[in-house]
Amino acid sequence: MDISGSSFLVTGGASGLGAACCRQLSAVGAKVLIADTNEEAGNSLADTLGADATFVTTDVRIEDDLEAAVKTSVDVHGPLRGLIACAGVLAAERVVGRDRPHDLEMFRNTIDINLNGTFNAARSAAVEIAKSTPNQDGERGVIIMTASIAAWDGQIGQAAYAASKGGIVSMTLPMARELGRHGIRVAAIAPGIFATPMMESVSDGVRESLESQIPFPQRFGQPTEFASLAQHIIENQMINGSVLRLDGAVRMGPH
Repeated sequence: MDISGSSFLVTGGASGLGAACCRQLSAVGAKVLIADTNEEAGNSLADTLGADATFVTTDVRIEDDLEAAVKTSVDVHGPLRGLIACAGVLAAERVVGRDRPHDLEMFRNTIDINLNGTFNAARSAAVEIAKSTPNQDGERGVIIMTASIAAWDGQIGQAAYAASKGGIVSMTLPMARELGRHGIRVAAIAPGIFATPMMESVSDGVRESLESQIPFPQRFGQPTEFASLAQHIIENQMINGSVLRLDGAVRMGPH
């Protein structure tokens, strides 16, 4: 699918992987709707990207917020052609703690943002994309979701996070099968250890330990590398129903 002139919605678009995707898409001529809860960062990014970028305050857990973001995207930028769902949180807690079991509300919140929020964005976007006119190949649009290597390699303390990302992995194929009749492709990227705001706060010792586990390159991934893969998925029509690991061949141990 041609990106130039097309309209995309990016959840979690104000920072990290989402912001990198917004910059990448904008650089190749796309119109971008930045959906995020961080108003200051979102408005700043939209101002930087120019007239073809718009920010809307969006909590992916809330139906009305996603519907409003999609409507704004269509009203401002025209027919919606794609979604990149990057909104998420990182959570860690042991099932059996020192003095209590895993906090159930934290588990629910992680699932609600990472999994339910991703599905909320996907379903809202899919309905709108399905209304658009197909291109010469019968394609109407693309949905890209953000999973994680934790879906397979979840470490101790990552039960909530791994479950949320495993759900994204599991729904990629059935969504692709269903939405294919509408000319919509669905894929997911499962990043490894990336230099996002969630990871940049770790100590030097933790960073060195994590990097030493990566076969090559022995460094954190860069958000621009995630965005580059997202662009390729949009442009390559044969990528559908797949979850692509982007991890430097790392396979995380239990700790």
